[in-house]
Amino acid sequence: MSDWKDKFKYMYPEKFLSEDRVFCNIHRGDRIFISTACSEPQYLVNALVSYVSKHPKAFFDTEVFHIWTLGVAPYTDEKFKTNFRVNSFFVGNNTRDAVNTGLADYTPIFLSNVPKIIRKGQVKVDVALIQVSPPDEHGNMSLGISVDIIKAAVEKARLVIAQVNEYMPRVHGDTFIQVKDVDYMVPHDEPLLEYEPRVDDQIALKIGKYVSKIVQDGDTIQVGYGSIPNAVLKKLKDKKHLGVHTELLGDGIVELIKAGVIDNSMKPINRGKSVATFCMGTKETYDFIDDNPQIEFRPIDYTNNPMTIAQLDNITAINSALQIDLTGQASAESIGSKFFSGIGGQADFMRGAIQAEKGKTILILRSTARNDTISRIVPFLDSGAGVTLNRGDIHYVVSEYGIAYIHGKNIRERAMDLIAIAHPKFRPWLIKEAKAKGLIYKDQAFIPGKKGEYPEDLEAFRTTEKDLPLVLRSVRISDEPNLKEFFYSLSDASIYRRFMSVRKDIPHERLQEFVVIDHSKERVILATNGSSEKEIVYGVGQYGIDESSHSAEVAVVVMDEFQGQGVGTEILEYLTILAKRQGLLGFTAEVLIDNKPMLRLFEKMGFHMRKRMSEGVYELNLAF
Repeated sequence: MSDWKDKFKYMYPEKFLSEDRVFCNIHRGDRIFISTACSEPQYLVNALVSYVSKHPKAFFDTEVFHIWTLGVAPYTDEKFKTNFRVNSFFVGNNTRDAVNTGLADYTPIFLSNVPKIIRKGQVKVDVALIQVSPPDEHGNMSLGISVDIIKAAVEKARLVIAQVNEYMPRVHGDTFIQVKDVDYMVPHDEPLLEYEPRVDDQIALKIGKYVSKIVQDGDTIQVGYGSIPNAVLKKLKDKKHLGVHTELLGDGIVELIKAGVIDNSMKPINRGKSVATFCMGTKETYDFIDDNPQIEFRPIDYTNNPMTIAQLDNITAINSALQIDLTGQASAESIGSKFFSGIGGQADFMRGAIQAEKGKTILILRSTARNDTISRIVPFLDSGAGVTLNRGDIHYVVSEYGIAYIHGKNIRERAMDLIAIAHPKFRPWLIKEAKAKGLIYKDQAFIPGKKGEYPEDLEAFRTTEKDLPLVLRSVRISDEPNLKEFFYSLSDASIYRRFMSVRKDIPHERLQEFVVIDHSKERVILATNGSSEKEIVYGVGQYGIDESSHSAEVAVVVMDEFQGQGVGTEILEYLTILAKRQGLLGFTAEVLIDNKPMLRLFEKMGFHMRKRMSEGVYELNLAF
């Protein structure tokens, strides 16, 4: 390790700084990306949390986001709630309780689309914490066991911090980044996180046996994670010439490669290569994929792209679910309204496989849950359950009681097929419910009411004196992320002028005051670019009605880079129109004496203005 470190430290001394000097480049409101699952840079994450423990006011409201955290998530501790907020594209064990209690966020999305929204800026990446192998003589470092969305995050991040770890394998494919693409390098060797699925039980092995009847020699397979998929792979040892094109590569697939079952000899694309986007397994698996030309890792927008998958003749996508109803709708992401996992990649693979020549989709599930007290096959999905797979996504459903082929069948036929593979104790209930619902033969922080509704009629379009097009609209309850980004983009001076406070954090509790409003008593108007994909708030204006004087206190703030372009003028003019419509007599405002731009703005509006100075502040009375 010292050889590469000495060489590159000499070439790039600015990349090798102390951790405190590295982390001081993180700002309030930043979005911090962390590598996926077993590729989490454990040392970096713990060092970051340690830094915040020592410097609790270093930054506020940073958003930590990732696909999935497997083992290291100290930033979810209650004591860091003002510093970190977790946002995950997939809900794992470590974040499930936080998500379901409102202490963390879950973003449902097809994983194949995540790199796209990162590159478009819809999901902003300020800081990327990643883990890489040591560089070769040309400065190439491998992302190793996790490529997925990391390359997109590295491309877009303002700051890339890499833990360089000798334990990280060098994996072939589109996994390499250059030393020059990284801002800071933190050498630290430690074993990678490992993942071992639960021990297979008899139910899992029975399901695996049924699946093995469907998978044919020469098929290319995709398999999800967990004890049942692991059991499925164990039951494929008698197959020949299987191929692999998958999201996750685990121990079970490696065992089949070693046994010669998987040779990728019949794949129409990427022939001879087992293609995946990340790995979760044991050290033995990591050692196997290290510098192994049989293995290629690609970004997730390639592996999970349904159009890529559709090119794989005889692709068989095998995924699991929490619940399926008698019409063929399945949920893999939630138990009722409780978020459990996520959309993940299974919808990508199932839909790609549906379009492939001789493609097959297989949904596997245990017939019951909670010690046989709950049926996973139900008349209709529980209220609040996410429909991960719709009625057209599934060919086969497999439980420990058999195989149901439902593709192309009507509701009555598929209902009966699914009842047949349900747990026997629930079949009478399913028959009764299916009859009652006509599925088979009969003889077989919200303000309720108008005051809380978004006033769509207040939307207006303007062009400023500097030819900047604007959409002026009332705030929505969903605007909290937009306003968070807006407020954290403001300079310290702008924040002080608006709030007359040195406080620099805008936590959820304060943001709610802007987005959850009684529209009959208050106006909060946003000036935005109007984009439906990535809306940017240029400025915010608001007034609150004082019923005793029949006037309103008004305030306006504009993003620094758009100040002087007429945004404030348009906002204030529109607020004035709205106030006059409500019959108000005028505005009041408080403006710092040195805030001359805001004073000029009020003066140019033609109000009958009276000023009173008090402790460095002008108290303005602005009559219409």
